[in-house]
Amino acid sequence: MLRFLSLLLLLLLPLSATADPVEDFYRGKRIRFIVGSAGGGGYESYSRIVMRVMARYIPGEPSYVIENMPGGGGLLAPNYLFNRSPRDGTEIGMAERAAAFEPLLNPDKGAAKFDALAFGWIGSPQRETGLVILREPSPIKRFADLKSHELIVSGTSRTSAPSVYPRVVNALFGTRFKVVEGYKSSNEALLAVERGEVEGHVSGSSSGTLRAQVAPWLAEGKVRLLLQLGLIKDTSLPEVPSITEFVASDAQRQALELVFAQQTMAWPLLAPPGIPAERLAALRAAFARTMTDPDFLASAAQQKLEIHPVSGADIEALLKGVYATPSEIVKHVATLVGPKG
Repeated sequence: MLRFLSLLLLLLLPLSATADPVEDFYRGKRIRFIVGSAGGGGYESYSRIVMRVMARYIPGEPSYVIENMPGGGGLLAPNYLFNRSPRDGTEIGMAERAAAFEPLLNPDKGAAKFDALAFGWIGSPQRETGLVILREPSPIKRFADLKSHELIVSGTSRTSAPSVYPRVVNALFGTRFKVVEGYKSSNEALLAVERGEVEGHVSGSSSGTLRAQVAPWLAEGKVRLLLQLGLIKDTSLPEVPSITEFVASDAQRQALELVFAQQTMAWPLLAPPGIPAERLAALRAAFARTMTDPDFLASAAQQKLEIHPVSGADIEALLKGVYATPSEIVKHVATLVGPKG
């Protein structure tokens, strides 16, 4: 009998050695994917095409459901994921890009009830780069000219990128952007350039939709791209300089990193803190495989969604660096990006 039991254990050993605890956990389960914005728009578009493919690459191939959780200025979803979600990997989501910086920039408000560094960051399908779009003809030929010539640009609200970025660049580099706010949408603000109501526009991204709209204007010589605004230069626009090329001090660099870090992690997927390390690793691996999947890339191209992925580990490192920014720089940036006091 003893020899029989020993033989049985030997036969079963290979099966137990190859068992995947992550696959065992997810098999037959459903992932609840929380989107921190209202229906429609980029957050939902990216969420749907990512999860449709990513679920196939998660061990056990769980099903999924996508739920929108807008509110709280984009903080409702991350607050929920941090404080109420089960910490087992069955609930993950996509937060608005600015949410992760709220505890740093507005700690006194108390609206962000989470530690951004404690989330399990999975990745982002796209990093964004802002663009300074200039109507031609213009006396402004290069970045330095912005210090001697006023440039009137269109914007929506004070806390949106087309208003925030010009204020930041003015404060850090002595440029002379003047923002005309009140346009109902970024699209309307961009059309104001074509109509000649303003001399330019500062976009918050270089999305496929924006590129498609601007492309014929560029071809006809109606507009010119003067500057890229972001931490990582868009290599598809090699002739357009990046704001980072004009940094002359550590203070300028740290301020820009704080302002533009949210672009680098533009559409971030995240998991609640404390989920088992092997499940977070599996989610990150599934995300990485999704980013090169032909079906995923075809869907993105069809919807004009740009794909330049950022890994979860890179987002984690980015946030650690930003949260180490000296307090005096954080306070200065907070006054530039926030509403009027």
